[in-house]
Amino acid sequence: MPEPGAFAVDGRDGRVGRVVGRAGTDVRLRPPGGGPEWACPSDAVQAATPGAVLRARVTEINREGQLPR
Repeated sequence: MPEPGAFAVDGRDGRVGRVVGRAGTDVRLRPPGGGPEWACPSDAVQAATPGAVLRARVTEINREGQLPR
């Protein structure tokens, strides 16, 4: 399983999320840039490709730039 803070892919639907922890046998993922977490069975979690990580990081950076200061 990827470490907390790393990006991973939910193999069931292809969504990319940042690993926030575990809940029983599930891995908890949060979408890049924020949003509600979701549970993914640990056997469906896949490592994110470098391209997926880059897209997710850009999403997070763009989201941070839109937040009021």
